[in-house]
Amino acid sequence: MSPETDFVVIGSGVAGLRASIELASAGARVTVLTKDKASESNTEYAQGGVAVVLSEDDEAGLHEEDTLVAGAGLCDEKAVETLVTEGTKYIKQLIDWGAEFDREAGKLIFTQEAAHSRRRIIHSHGDSTGAELVRALIARAGLEKKINLTPFANTERLIVHDGRCVGVEFLDPVLRAPREVFGKAVIMCTGGAGQLYQHTTNPSVATGDGMAMAYLAGAEMADMEFIQFHPTALNLEEAPRFLLSEAMRGEGGILRNKYGERFMPNYDERAELAPRDIVSRSIVAEMRRTGTRTVFLDMTALDGEFLKHRFPKIYDTCSHYGLDISEDQLPVSPASHYCMGGIRTDLWGRSTLPGLYAAGEVSCTGVHGANRLASNSLLEGLVFGARAGQAAAEESKDLRVKREDVASSDQSLVSTLNSQLSTAVKKRVKRIMWERVGIIRDREALVRALTEFEQILAGSISFSSRKFVTVAKLVATAALWREESRGGHYRSDFSKQRDDWRVHSVQQRDQPIGSAHSISFQS
Repeated sequence: MSPETDFVVIGSGVAGLRASIELASAGARVTVLTKDKASESNTEYAQGGVAVVLSEDDEAGLHEEDTLVAGAGLCDEKAVETLVTEGTKYIKQLIDWGAEFDREAGKLIFTQEAAHSRRRIIHSHGDSTGAELVRALIARAGLEKKINLTPFANTERLIVHDGRCVGVEFLDPVLRAPREVFGKAVIMCTGGAGQLYQHTTNPSVATGDGMAMAYLAGAEMADMEFIQFHPTALNLEEAPRFLLSEAMRGEGGILRNKYGERFMPNYDERAELAPRDIVSRSIVAEMRRTGTRTVFLDMTALDGEFLKHRFPKIYDTCSHYGLDISEDQLPVSPASHYCMGGIRTDLWGRSTLPGLYAAGEVSCTGVHGANRLASNSLLEGLVFGARAGQAAAEESKDLRVKREDVASSDQSLVSTLNSQLSTAVKKRVKRIMWERVGIIRDREALVRALTEFEQILAGSISFSSRKFVTVAKLVATAALWREESRGGHYRSDFSKQRDDWRVHSVQQRDQPIGSAHSISFQS
């Protein structure tokens, strides 16, 4: 691969692909680096669908209000307005590009999910919406001759010269040796960090690399304490924590305890349709009350043929493990699912580090606040991926990066000869995060977690392991700092939401943790 390119995009999920298309459409040469195959990302695993204002009885104001309510008072209102108003345009564009969403008699089918006031969720092939978006975007990107997609390329670090991000160092998938690629700007679209936790719905690539690289390069991070735990992941010893979509409860699924009793109305008047953070904590409380490690999702009141058609991937996966979703009680428990926090950006994907843009789950625009509204993530990737690509193209068109100037800087390359994430480190961090920085937190547990992370970092570990621990430390530090409970962050020792904590946490390398009233820091 030639190191000569205009822009480097890291990640090939919905945000990365959409940013790449935007850049290439502006005439730029784009190098896309992705850790695995092009389709392996959190986008690929998104089941529920895309929340978008397209139905006749819906309007942008209602979608905006639902998002603000779910975000528990911490959403950036301008970011939410941008998401819901521009989202419709980008979904229509995606349909024009060939994305296929489920229809009946030629009309889009809209479903409902928790905390939505309208049936506004569109889906593809029942429960394979993310995979369809990736397919359509890869096909569209294939039409752009200036996009060079490089799979199996592990990005190690960002290259910063004279205070600007001008490239990346990555592990060449062919030579298995360190390589550098330079450009006018870098757009980070690496997804989240679900693999920080022992139980997660995320694929193995979701290790938070992008967050760590941005932080270590000097960019600000925001709201890292807010982790969304999905309430209903399949809980079988021999099975991975496969996600049982939010849409299953939206279609009428009931949560029951080991005695077969419906329990959610005892915790929230919205019952199964309460926001995810409430449902997850309610399940934990019910499991503790009944002395079990699981509850059950009951779909048996729904027609079997409907379920098979509506949730084909879930139906087949459960069948593989001997469960019929139309007849059996499905054992479920919460698992880490989504990071509301990430690289602090404005509404055009600009980070606080010049030359570095970010979009999708790796970023934090403030659009999700303290708790993401179901099915807003794919829409976020489309909208802010496009906006980051547009801003990068416009703001860097006259910039020239000379490779020889950067190469002569005093930065030393990171050795990638031993760059693999240590299995032992990964297991230890995942256990600590689940037990001490999980669904329910307190000061003692968080302090112990941070002490252990410091011990790990003091040892001789690979650079990839160091990045993994760094992201875990960012989450735990922010969780210890926020002395209240809000959205995806719950402190048993500060169980109430407090108005004086209606601020974003901000972390920057070599600086004490601070706060900001808004994420949108540039015009």
